[in-house]
Amino acid sequence: MELDETDRAILEILQEDARTPFSEVARRIDMSSATVHDRVSRMEDAGVIRGYHADVNPGSLGYGVSALVGLRVQQGHEDEALARLRDVEGVREVHLTTGEWDVMMRVYAESTDDLRELMFGRIAGMEGFDRSQTMVILGTAYEETGVPV
Repeated sequence: MELDETDRAILEILQEDARTPFSEVARRIDMSSATVHDRVSRMEDAGVIRGYHADVNPGSLGYGVSALVGLRVQQGHEDEALARLRDVEGVREVHLTTGEWDVMMRVYAESTDDLRELMFGRIAGMEGFDRSQTMVILGTAYEETGVPV
């Protein structure tokens, strides 16, 4: 789908706050609410807008530890190994990557003991993985959830 400047302006507003009413979006870009609604529907149908999400603080739910995990996948076991990671509680992101690690994950745990159990009790014992490295996140200086529009 070809996006014009108006579509990009709508996306920028919705990334700031997805709950912004179409009437407010329309006012900010000097357009009718109906036109904004049509454009948003078109972008949803085309897969440009994939959904609307609440940004929940993991700490408020008891997840005090977050980590990035690099994994090496055994050749020939990629699909089933990656599929199993989806079912592991605490695994929130799984990315195929280049470089030293075949997969980079973001995981959440309530404590370092729970992180150890997640890594050694659940993930390390799975078939299809050769090696891993866990990097506990000590703090986040900057995190942007949207994409550049």
